[in-house]
Amino acid sequence: MELRLLVTFEKVAAVLSFTQAAAELKYAQSSVTSQVRALESSLGAELFDRLGSRIRLTEAGERLLPYARQIIELSEEARAAVTGAEEPAGTLTVGTMESLTSYRLPPLMELFHHRYPGVRLSMRPTLGDETRQALRQGTYDVGFLMEEETEHAGLEVAVLAVEPLALVAAPGPWPASLCTADLVRQPLLATEPGCAYRDLFERELKSVALVEFMEFGTIEATKKAAAAGLGIALLPEVTVAAELADGTLQQLPWEPPFTLRTQLAWRSGKRLPAHVRLFVEQARRLVSEQG
Repeated sequence: MELRLLVTFEKVAAVLSFTQAAAELKYAQSSVTSQVRALESSLGAELFDRLGSRIRLTEAGERLLPYARQIIELSEEARAAVTGAEEPAGTLTVGTMESLTSYRLPPLMELFHHRYPGVRLSMRPTLGDETRQALRQGTYDVGFLMEEETEHAGLEVAVLAVEPLALVAAPGPWPASLCTADLVRQPLLATEPGCAYRDLFERELKSVALVEFMEFGTIEATKKAAAAGLGIALLPEVTVAAELADGTLQQLPWEPPFTLRTQLAWRSGKRLPAHVRLFVEQARRLVSEQG
């Protein structure tokens, strides 16, 4: 098996798109297709199911993927060892989520862009279960999680910080204290299901009464809906800090009965290349410094 074919296969498997893989690898799409077919021919097995405009890994592709990643990682380590390269280099596929990408990770991404240009970051927006599954399958190198639990089957985890939550609404004459029973009588706003803070909030409210949320998909849309007086929303405090400071939103006096922690995870037993270890170390430092 040629290394370049495995690199192309791994990229297609990561993004599940021949077109996107070709763009990221700077190949013509026909070259990506022909390389995958050449690899399939050499192995005597189909690696992708073609489902119209979509693709997915076959069982053979799922089995090959972790080996392909290991071979690519070893190749990058060998090249660095032979050339004596001092600067870290390599591709790093990172699972993340909107609240972290937009509000926690810019300093980390800026650091790598300026100080470690040989490390190519590929950020993949996913949530919870999807991120964990991608890590176990080897589709992602590392993944950020914001969860109540800090132990996840098949994964190693570095806890980066406790993530405070804030219940927010448009400024107004709110009571000096609120209990969960008070909240179920308010219009409720939320991002999509799958965000741990939304799911835990919903579970807490449903312990009192059946509730329904108006879903806005993104944090930015949810904040604007709350500021417009459409209801209340529970969001990570870091995502509403600016609005609380300028008075666009008001934090309501309710303390969530659960605690979320921002975490960085990777597959158990995975030997982390130097550039991945560097990313973990810098993530620990920068996120913890933010408090």
